[in-house]
Amino acid sequence: MENNNIEFEDTVLLDEQVYDLAELFKILGDPTRLKILSAIQSKELCVYDIADTLEMTQSAISHQLRILKQARLVRYRRDGKTLFYTVSDEHVAEIISIGLEHTSE
Repeated sequence: MENNNIEFEDTVLLDEQVYDLAELFKILGDPTRLKILSAIQSKELCVYDIADTLEMTQSAISHQLRILKQARLVRYRRDGKTLFYTVSDEHVAEIISIGLEHTSE
């Protein structure tokens, strides 16, 4: 197994760190949110395109995007009245990739 040189401190995580990490995993634990992140990890999409891709309503997508924005997992760019969404940074795509790799073992 490849070592990514991730080192953990010899101390126990602080309560705030544990809470923040648990919240991240809780947000990522929703199948719809994972599908949205997967759809926008390599390109920007508007709510209409995400809804069309996932065969869901725009309202349902908007609700989940609001949660993802609050967690800083997605960012958006405005073009007129349309918002285009993508993952906030490479860490989000990496978390999903590592999770897929782990579940495929």
